[in-house]
Amino acid sequence: MKYTQLGRTGLKVSRLVLGTMNFGPQTDEPTSHGILDAALDAGLNFVDTANVYGWGENKGRTEEIIGSWFAQGGGRREKTVLATKVYGSMSREGESWPNEDRLSALNIRRAVEASLKRLQTDHIDLYQFHHIDRRTPFEEIWQAVDVLIQQGKILYAGSSNFPGYKIAQANETAARRGMVGLVSEQCLYNLAERRAEMEVIPAAQDYGLGVIPWSPLHGGLLGGVVKKEAEGGRRSSGRSADALANSSVRAQVQAYEDLLDKHGLEPGETALAWLLTRPGVTGPIVGPRTPGQLTSALRALEVELSEEVLAGLDEIFPGPGPSPEAFAW
Repeated sequence: MKYTQLGRTGLKVSRLVLGTMNFGPQTDEPTSHGILDAALDAGLNFVDTANVYGWGENKGRTEEIIGSWFAQGGGRREKTVLATKVYGSMSREGESWPNEDRLSALNIRRAVEASLKRLQTDHIDLYQFHHIDRRTPFEEIWQAVDVLIQQGKILYAGSSNFPGYKIAQANETAARRGMVGLVSEQCLYNLAERRAEMEVIPAAQDYGLGVIPWSPLHGGLLGGVVKKEAEGGRRSSGRSADALANSSVRAQVQAYEDLLDKHGLEPGETALAWLLTRPGVTGPIVGPRTPGQLTSALRALEVELSEEVLAGLDEIFPGPGPSPEAFAW
């Protein structure tokens, strides 16, 4: 396993992040535990979740599965850098009540306590804001975070789905309070979706945040979907199916698969390996449903992309470039 620092912190994390969104909804508890054990055995020490994972009437279920895994002992918790998130409503359908979502000091305090209980741990290593809260000032958010850090319940704070200006606003406010501020940003970033390169990633780099891309295969679009369809395999769905309905996108994906076939590379592994070459990226999130998918993701760490392949990928999926040059002179 390869490791790096998380942004400007002294924290060492694996260059792949184990995403757990499928644990519960698509992957049962025993299989989820098996994937977690296999990841730890491979040296993957960075595990990401969120309080709302489990979805619907089962919000919190994913954290519970991770908590029951920690409870097995064997150094599982001590070896894991644990990240979870707060923002989404934890209310059950038809039971909505004020202050059960977003980033008010009250909800942050309640959400941390609830996550700690589900996760069966006394602290969260990286506590991430799952979305920006346009209603709550950062002064209030950082006050709540400061108390939690002093109590030893969280160690670091990170963001997810923040625009560049909110990263700047958050960290400037934290600096005025003498706080470390955000140390990571989890954003949608992959070969097919590179808009984060305009402002989010430059802001993250300037403020010393580690970038953690989610959906590195863009919902399966970059995982060899055209070839699988042609061979009669599983058809695309969700974001991948929507994208392939566009003929120009389908042509892009076909060119991508043809390029990799020419060089003997696997699409999914290549998409992950490409992210590992990108400036500012700590590591992409992989969300395996099965042990086999984890094994495939781990192989990406050994993939070396030649300059010819990197240039070909840029030609097929050109990035927008940084702002303002992306849209001005």
